[in-house]
Formats: sequence, C-alpha cells, structure tokens
Amino acid sequence: MSKRLETVATMACMKTLLMLFNVVFWASGILMLCIGIWMRIQLRDYVDMSMDGSGAALLALASLGAILTLAATLACCCTARGHPALLYLYGAFLAVVALLELGAGASVYAYQSSLNERFDQGLNESMAVYGKDETKTSHIDIMQYTLKCCGNRGYADWLNMLHPLKEVPPSCCKVPKDTCDTNNTNDIYTQGCYIRVLDLINSNISLVAGTAIGVAFFPLVGVFLACCLASHINKAKYEQVA
Repeated sequence: MSKRLETVATMACMKTLLMLFNVVFWASGILMLCIGIWMRIQLRDYVDMSMDGSGAALLALASLGAILTLAATLACCCTARGHPALLYLYGAFLAVVALLELGAGASVYAYQSSLNERFDQGLNESMAVYGKDETKTSHIDIMQYTLKCCGNRGYADWLNMLHPLKEVPPSCCKVPKDTCDTNNTNDIYTQGCYIRVLDLINSNISLVAGTAIGVAFFPLVGVFLACCLASHINKAKYEQVA
C-alpha cells in the first residue's frame, strides 16, 4: 500500500512539473514567434536590398514559434489525461523540436553570412536604379535617413556611379531639406551605409540565432519529464493489476 501511495505521489509530482514545463514551453514558443516577426519587420528594408532578399530564415523561426505554441497547448491536455502512449509521443515530438531549433539557429547564422556577402552587391544594384524603382528608392531613402549615412562606402558613391542624376539624394541631408545643399559636405552625411547596416543586421540576427540555439536544449527537459511520467503511469497500472 505504501509503495502504491509513493507511486501516486511521484506521479502527481511529475505531472505538476510537466504542466509547469508546458507553460514555460508555451511562453518560449510565443517568444520565438514574436522575435521572428519583429526582426523580419525591423530588418525588412535592409534585408530586401540583398541579392536574395527573402528573409526566409527569420520567417522559419517565427513559424517554428507558432508550432511550439500550439504543441504546448495540446500537451497540457495530453498531460492532464495522463495517457502513456500520448506522453511518449509528446516526448518524441520534443526531441524533434530540439533538433529543429538547433537547425533554425544554424540556418539563421548561415543566412547572416550569406547576407553579409550579398548586401554590398545588392546595395550597389539598388543605387543604380534609384529614382526608377520606387520600392528600392524607398528602401535606400529609409536606410540613409534612419542610419544617418550616405551611399554604399561613402557619399562619393553617388557622384562616381553611372547614374542619370549624378548627385547626392536628399535623404542624405542632415539639415532640413529646404536648406540642404547636397554639394556641401557639411550639409550631408558622408559615411557610407555598408558598415552601419551590417552592424545592425549582425547584432540583431545574432540575438535571434542565439535565442534559438539556447532554447533548443530546453525541450530535452520535457522529454525526460514526459517519459518518466509515462513510465510511472504504466507502473501504477501494473501495481493495480497485481
């Protein structure tokens, strides 16, 4: 009898711990979803000037966050019912999730390297169609105005490139546009945007990738709890039969 009570108490403890894990797991899913969406919006204007411009890695991270949120919600029902087969299935799912999160973090890092390599060429190509392509013109204006920079490596890029205007755009002005003389270097930003943009992208994407990799080891706790609870439930059923 005492053995049975001990098993029941252990099961109650394990079920409580797994429920707490599910809540934290749900919160981590929401966090990944929000970070993925926020970073995609935050970096949209800069990422779209790269050669690929897809932002697929960040969207994949957001999608994974949505899946985790849904899975954690269903896991709470699974834990409450205490069905061993469902708990083992949940443990297997968490093991897959851990691998997916590691893969997501690695893909974001790989995406970061690819973006660094392609951004220089992509920015030059966007500058070449400045004033012709409304979308790329808007991206460049936002970038120069927001980051307080001008051109790719420097403001002289606008003067030296094969461009119909051969002049510095108004978005390079650091004084009010109605008083700005783009031929006067005192009125415009002279530093190029390349380094500023890469610093911005790298710092933010490193945060996202680090979060994904850091969270990847958390589901392993859930695997342990789910398998232990399923094992104790089977043990309790065996003791009842015995």
